[in-house]
Amino acid sequence: MVQIEISKDFGYVVSTGFASVILVTYLGFKVGQARRLAGYPYPYVYATKEECEKDQKKLLFNCYQRVHQNTLEFYPAFLFTLVAGGIKHPILSSVAGGIWILGRIFFASGYYTGEPKKRTRGFFGYIGSLILFGTTISSAISLLSS
Repeated sequence: MVQIEISKDFGYVVSTGFASVILVTYLGFKVGQARRLAGYPYPYVYATKEECEKDQKKLLFNCYQRVHQNTLEFYPAFLFTLVAGGIKHPILSSVAGGIWILGRIFFASGYYTGEPKKRTRGFFGYIGSLILFGTTISSAISLLSS
């Protein structure tokens, strides 16, 4: 049996995870605001292409919705790699998580312009993901070789 000793520095990982919860919550609130401004009722998730061509507010609603949806698509992998990588590399994983969060903020700010091509402002966030993949692999190898 392998015993895992969590260092005091794991608190940084917990803090980064909580910061990501704040981010995802904020993005969800932004979708709600955009939905109200566009007058787009529940349960509809996205406005159609035709609706967006007629109404800029509906296009913006779709952009806000897409930011939140895309972030949620990556979120389970982010949280897993943050925690798993943080077992052995808590500070590096926390920094990488911060890069991912900052990337998501820039991704959102680009998408929120209504021009989806500007979402690439947050591309650097994938650097954080790659680092987290590395720290997770390192943690796994360390645990398996113990």
